[in-house]
Amino acid sequence: MKPAAPAAMYSVGLMSSDAAPDIEPDIVIDLLSRALNRLQSEFSELPPARFQSGTLSEDTAAMAAVLEQAARRMAENYPYFHPLYAGQMLKPPHPIARAAYAMASWLNPNNHALDGGRASSLMETEAVREIAAMFGWNQHLGHLTSGGTFANLEALWVAGLLAPDKVILASEQAHYTHSRISSVLKLPFQSIASDSRGRIDLHALEQALAAGNVGAVVVTLGTTALGAVDPLDKILELRDRYQFRLHVDAAYGGYFKLVSSLGPDAARAFACIGEADSIVVDPHKHGLQPYGCGCILFRDPAIGRFYKHDSPYTYFTSSELHLGEISLECSRAGASAVALWATQHLLPLAPGGEFAKGLEHSIQAARILYERLESDKRFIPGPEPELDILTWAINAATPEESSQLAQRVFDRAAEQNLHLALVQLPVRFLRRRPDSMVWAGADSEAKVTCLRSVLMKPEHLAWIDQIWERLDRAAA
Repeated sequence: MKPAAPAAMYSVGLMSSDAAPDIEPDIVIDLLSRALNRLQSEFSELPPARFQSGTLSEDTAAMAAVLEQAARRMAENYPYFHPLYAGQMLKPPHPIARAAYAMASWLNPNNHALDGGRASSLMETEAVREIAAMFGWNQHLGHLTSGGTFANLEALWVAGLLAPDKVILASEQAHYTHSRISSVLKLPFQSIASDSRGRIDLHALEQALAAGNVGAVVVTLGTTALGAVDPLDKILELRDRYQFRLHVDAAYGGYFKLVSSLGPDAARAFACIGEADSIVVDPHKHGLQPYGCGCILFRDPAIGRFYKHDSPYTYFTSSELHLGEISLECSRAGASAVALWATQHLLPLAPGGEFAKGLEHSIQAARILYERLESDKRFIPGPEPELDILTWAINAATPEESSQLAQRVFDRAAEQNLHLALVQLPVRFLRRRPDSMVWAGADSEAKVTCLRSVLMKPEHLAWIDQIWERLDRAAA
């Protein structure tokens, strides 16, 4: 079931819980109309050109009917824009990102080469430079990608070129894409155990490093299931002793570098992110961008030597270094770069700024919900949230019964328009409270189905009471 009306949408800035139901579409359409008129005026010297009759349909009635049908089909989705959707990592783009993306798509630039995306390529370079500066890098090599998977692929591809046939290490709670990417690249991969908070286990990591033949270690700042932050500061100490390449997968958590309210462990990790060799961050997660928009950054610009290639039929009109020469992907939507550039100009990546405050709200919302879960004996909370993701199980006699109840609560919550997620976690992540029936006889690695919330929308803070009320009824 879906909310009758999107009662909380983006207004002029970040989300507001008291915005009118239809304010955002009106704003975006008005912004888009103005931008398109301006764009068209920039090409006013060209002679008029329209589709030839019979070539492509310009029947507006037919197009309207098809779009109406598409809108009905799209309504079959969950209401990802709404704060009562708290399941997966889905954050609505900012209105300026939507308008800028749509405006740029009229020209449909391709950022593979300067010829195909002259303006949007420069805007990409500027926007990526601002992201690199957020991590403290004045020099870097980087570009946008279609998402975190391809960005991580490029990072591990470079790691493999620098250390052929050496092992890639990552936590068992790291994104599964790292093992897949390693397989694609024909690089050996080893999963490292995690501790009770879902972070990479330092003792297990050092054992693997001592065994030798390690080329790179993947450090995750914001794991998918738990939002856990690997202890980057401690792993840097291991790098000093064992000499390996360090890649930070901050696809989800990277923007929390701007936040001042992190816990001490997470704060120490984010404080030294600039010492990594490469970083991945996804603007289409916390960066308020439409899908797909990832970003790969290398600290050493000389990494560009691995990308160099010749394709004169594509690049013959430019002698400048272009994004197609530092990317494994070829065609890439220039509209993504325009949307990101516009958003970062409206909401700069500055500590204490409006953008950073939205992230602070998400962390606060997760902490409030965690406290309520911890004080309610019906629930067994997982690790205390380090970012804005939290998990919990249902208190029951056995892991099997708990898993069944989690599915039931998930379904009942959806009936009240509260959309959560389900995740399977080892029992050891839940051994945290003395008053719960936490299955003392169960294998610590036995899996239990848990509920999970991603409170990544800034207005989730204002909606915590309503989220809790619905969860309370679903678990009654």
